[in-house]
Amino acid sequence: MTDYAKLDAWIDAHFDEEVKFLQQLVQVPTDTPPGNNAPHAERTAELLNDFGLEAEKHAVPAQDVKDYGLESITNLIVRRKYGNGGRTVALNAHGDVVPPGEGWTHDPYGGEIADGSLYGRAAAVSKSDFASFTFALRALEAVAKPAKGSIELHFTYDEEFGGILGPGWLLEKGLTKPDLMIAAGFSYEVVTAHNGCLQMEVTVHGKMAHAAIPATGIDALQGAVKILNALYAQNTLYKQVTSKVEGITHPYLNVGRIEGGTNTNVVPGKVVFKLDRRMIPEENPVEVEATIRKVIADAAAESEGITVDIKRMLLANSMKPLAGNRPLVDAIQKHGGELFGEPIKAMGTPLYTDVRLYGEAGIPGVIYGAGPRTVLESHAKRSDERVVLEDLRRATKVIARTLSDLLA
Repeated sequence: MTDYAKLDAWIDAHFDEEVKFLQQLVQVPTDTPPGNNAPHAERTAELLNDFGLEAEKHAVPAQDVKDYGLESITNLIVRRKYGNGGRTVALNAHGDVVPPGEGWTHDPYGGEIADGSLYGRAAAVSKSDFASFTFALRALEAVAKPAKGSIELHFTYDEEFGGILGPGWLLEKGLTKPDLMIAAGFSYEVVTAHNGCLQMEVTVHGKMAHAAIPATGIDALQGAVKILNALYAQNTLYKQVTSKVEGITHPYLNVGRIEGGTNTNVVPGKVVFKLDRRMIPEENPVEVEATIRKVIADAAAESEGITVDIKRMLLANSMKPLAGNRPLVDAIQKHGGELFGEPIKAMGTPLYTDVRLYGEAGIPGVIYGAGPRTVLESHAKRSDERVVLEDLRRATKVIARTLSDLLA
């Protein structure tokens, strides 16, 4: 029996245990916001310890977390060294996730299994890869322990807010510097590039007044409407700006949250909205931000008495392929093709992730893990998020085989 067959057999024999591990991870909420994620890290460390895997707990200072707008973050590193020399390969998945929202037909924290899928918030993105990465590591050590090199598991808790206090913090503090890395993803493609993201908060100021005498006020909402129309008009222009990366099309701007006014009978004096601008890898983030600020300022100037404050909330650079990622791509495509019975394409994704932070530190990486062909199929960030258990099983085998190749 080849080592690959032995790895596959070990994963099959322990798959019920892997599913239980994922259920236990889903059952501890990690809603971000509010972002009280240290309890999940503690629970994950306990479960890893049961497998004989010691997790270092790296708590981000409380004031730093509070200033960032979250409640608690403890990032985990599991280090497994097999001998002198060889590569260090890191596997990163994030535990933080957006709140469940409405419309669920399964308990978002139940980890329920139905029709071959496991349901729950973060079941697909990306607690499933806490499981796939952990059990790939365990399979490798049980069956074909490498003679050299090392593997690190990075389980972090700041992807939803941009990753600065997750992988960014671990890298900045010098706590890790792997040679290669694989980050949580989906099973039917290996992602080598992704969009960037700019998020901004825009406050439109007018002057409150009684609705019976509106001329004594300045309607901030009317001013905001002009600004919003100008911003949305940019989406027509963005369709002409196309990416050469397969899987990525063009930039897009979305306004995801608006609040303002005090009461129905009051001319609103202030309106606040938050926008999200996705940037293709070919764009310059500095130019993108400057253009948006000018669009807002020009539109605001059309309404007498309206002023605006603009605050950048997040600037996440795009991920661009680094030359050293070839061994990762080759191994995942080879084993993924065999195990899934179809070609695993190397491509980009319109999402943004914290994987870019490894790339910015000069560490070649790719995105690959347990999940369906598209984000839409996974229901990530929607009700009834789920992972197909057979995808989880096969992705775990792909990762185990890939690690075997990389550390051979």
